[in-house]
Amino acid sequence: MAASQEKQVSIWWWAFGYFAAYAPYSALTKALSDGKLGAKVPGNTILPLSTLASFLAMVLFLWGTGWWRSAGRRQIAGYAVPFPTRWTALSGLCGATILTTTTLAYTISGVSIVFMMLLLRGGVLMIAPLVDALSRRKVKWTSWVATALTLSSLLVTMIGRDENFTLPILAIIDVSAYLAAYFIRLRFMSKLAKSEDLEVTRRYFVEEQLVSTPAAFLGLTILAVIGGGEFDNIRRGFLEFPFTAQAFLAITIGVLSQGTGIFGALVLLDKRENTFSVPVNRASSMLAGVVATLSLWALGIGKVLDWREAIGAGLVISAIVVLSLPSLLKPTVAAPKPG
Repeated sequence: MAASQEKQVSIWWWAFGYFAAYAPYSALTKALSDGKLGAKVPGNTILPLSTLASFLAMVLFLWGTGWWRSAGRRQIAGYAVPFPTRWTALSGLCGATILTTTTLAYTISGVSIVFMMLLLRGGVLMIAPLVDALSRRKVKWTSWVATALTLSSLLVTMIGRDENFTLPILAIIDVSAYLAAYFIRLRFMSKLAKSEDLEVTRRYFVEEQLVSTPAAFLGLTILAVIGGGEFDNIRRGFLEFPFTAQAFLAITIGVLSQGTGIFGALVLLDKRENTFSVPVNRASSMLAGVVATLSLWALGIGKVLDWREAIGAGLVISAIVVLSLPSLLKPTVAAPKPG
């Protein structure tokens, strides 16, 4: 059946898939990089193997679902090869940036999962109404209320954490790159992919997937060849780490990471405005981060949820509720009665 004739899957199923992949993904990444599951492994050492696993998971998903057929084609050596447009390729590069910065975010020492998630998820939540405004989509007053709640959550989590309210430079770079990539990606999605026609949306999704993980892996390969400084850890991720007893954990992280990429993208590609789809996306990952933190604590390999982070998470969830209510409570038009 053509995608345009299929019944659209509820965004909440995609959100559940995102949550189910994100909770173990963030918990495993944090535990492995903190040395709770054997030797401590730097985040950039995890990336090569996890990204390769993500690539293979992406190929299997597109092949297993048959969605690869939705991609555009280009003739190469007499064969019609699935090929992205320049815009889906650029969006895929943004996806590659998001993939690597997300994994690195949970490996930065001195910064907890929930605190980084509040910065990453809260930042994208604030971007959503701006993207809607630039895309000439109506921005509801609830978006501005949610923005205030999100800013409040960030301020709460910083109270008493550091006298100078500073973050490690790596965390600042990571968050900045993540938010810039999301802004560009949401702009492209709003203009080209949020459509009533499922075939249009699926084509965008597949073409973006064809670029994002391969681009991330290629970038890591180049950095490993350059070497020096932190890049030496990436090189070890290619040459040494795959032969350790912890390699299977990185493979699992990569598969789960691709799961978050697939389900997270499908949530964002929902035809409704970003002020609806982004909060659903953020809610899933935020709750997953809380579950991951509590799970590590329950297993005795992590810290209990910080009270500031708990309040901050509650404020972000409140923002999500505020943003989601108008769409959830929107009355449906009753079908006319016969006669």
